[in-house]
Amino acid sequence: MPPEKQFYSIAGSAENGTYTAQRKIKRSLFICHLSHAGSIAAAKDFISKISKENKTATHNCWAYIVGDAGQVYHSSDAGEPSGTAGKPMLNVLTAHNMTQVAAVVTRHYGGVKLGIRGLIQAYSDAVAAALDTAKKIRLVKAFQVRVQVPYAANDAFVNQISQCGARITRTAYGESIIHEILVEKDMADLFYNMLSRYETQGLVNLSQQKI
Repeated sequence: MPPEKQFYSIAGSAENGTYTAQRKIKRSLFICHLSHAGSIAAAKDFISKISKENKTATHNCWAYIVGDAGQVYHSSDAGEPSGTAGKPMLNVLTAHNMTQVAAVVTRHYGGVKLGIRGLIQAYSDAVAAALDTAKKIRLVKAFQVRVQVPYAANDAFVNQISQCGARITRTAYGESIIHEILVEKDMADLFYNMLSRYETQGLVNLSQQKI
């Protein structure tokens, strides 16, 4: 079975919530603003914000992709010839396996027409340049488990967790120790194989909560 496709988003912001890049082509200036957008509403708010800040520009073209696996996407040429701006921008985001991201490319027309191919290249290059400046994060599917461990077994158990690529997110101390552990889906088999060895010895008590 082939591995699941990996998706990426962008972390935080470089300045004022966005990453930016610009390209000047035949006297037209193309400025891309790129932001994390966790929902359609967040993407639309970002697009509206950048468009209002650049309302005197010739065009404010945009594209966004949201969902944990890029299920929802949309774009707009915003007055440019059909298919020359929004879709090329979207194609760049898709080619980089991006999701939960929104891009706006503002164009200040310089008086020289670029033609269909020139526009497609210009808008694509602007988004690609902004992506190059952004800190990308890999999105992972994970689930959380709660494990009860006796004090005597805890040190060895915690060491095993780190070797399985899992991470303790919360710990409570009482008669025994209760760990809440975040496990990447791709590491589930390795994690449960480790856990089963402790369970057969009666050393852990497991309850699972998927997230």
